[in-house]
Amino acid sequence: MRMNTARTIRGAALAAALLLGAAAPAAISAEPTYGPRYAEDRAEIEDLMARYLFAIDYFDWDAYVATFAEDGELEFANGTTKGREAIRKTVMSFTESIGKYYHTEDGKPAKLRHVVLQSSIRVEGDRAWARTLWVEMANHGPGDTMKMGTYGIYEDELTRVDGHWLFAKRRVLNEFIPKRNSGPKNPVRDMDEKAEAWLTAH
Repeated sequence: MRMNTARTIRGAALAAALLLGAAAPAAISAEPTYGPRYAEDRAEIEDLMARYLFAIDYFDWDAYVATFAEDGELEFANGTTKGREAIRKTVMSFTESIGKYYHTEDGKPAKLRHVVLQSSIRVEGDRAWARTLWVEMANHGPGDTMKMGTYGIYEDELTRVDGHWLFAKRRVLNEFIPKRNSGPKNPVRDMDEKAEAWLTAH
């Protein structure tokens, strides 16, 4: 009797495990693989991301547009802009309007500072994809103290040009803006799918 009961329990457990396995989503990838240049490529891409943010926070528009390929694209809440000079005009115009939303108690434009947190970066030859969490803060709290503003995801496609990584496309998602937020799919899964599609096409 005890033996039959044990068999029944084992059978039920096995059936449950199989059902749970069938219901679980497929893995993002069996196992990430990294080429011999990955650490160097990742370091340069992370440096590019930092240069992008320092440039926008300190209004260095020459340095900002230099992070994009000549035909690079920037997509954010105001639309999509292509080409360095067009991107320059778009971000300069956008920055001028920021003071309406972020300002000190005496009405002056606040100092915005952007920070990037975790990044997942996939490199395939001279093409790369990245998903990065960003946050934004400024001195527009009570008494001009620091106040967290907003946050979102950078969806990036990068290209290596003359040995250096540049943004081919940067898509800025903002979790506070309807239809501009991330998910519900894991952003890294989405990145891997786009990389796999590119590899298949090329």
